[in-house]
Amino acid sequence: MRTNSPSLIFSLLILFALTSPSVHSLMSPVPEKLKSMGITLKEPPAPKGNYVSCVQSGNLLFLCGHIPQKEDGSLFVGKVGKDLTVEEGYESAKACAINILATLSKELDGDWDRIVKIVKVVGFVSCADDFTQQPAVINGASDLFGEVFGPEIGLHARS
Repeated sequence: MRTNSPSLIFSLLILFALTSPSVHSLMSPVPEKLKSMGITLKEPPAPKGNYVSCVQSGNLLFLCGHIPQKEDGSLFVGKVGKDLTVEEGYESAKACAINILATLSKELDGDWDRIVKIVKVVGFVSCADDFTQQPAVINGASDLFGEVFGPEIGLHARS
């Protein structure tokens, strides 16, 4: 998907399926996996408008869109295919996914065992008009989710 944003190169929305805390009580491998990958989750930023970061409806958790904020607080900016390479776009998508994990950790009080499935990932790529490799960019998020959660939970639908 193309956006006309001149600055942010990626935004990511996601939907998770959950169990109740009392149903699922295994020790999650997610914190150790993140640590082994060198990923430290920071405090997620507060919403910038009139919305909330997460809404749960039944066993589904809907997260707001996330932007490509780096560990140092700066943002990936520019258009993929014009200002940035596909690889830089991939890293931008990965940064969005890490920020989503931080929001998720906060919303679930670190109870990663409640996640039974990532249902859908929606990615928006700001890119040059003739750019056609959006799936390769969004793979930055999909690959991270697959690596962190494994294929049973992490493999998802995407648009």
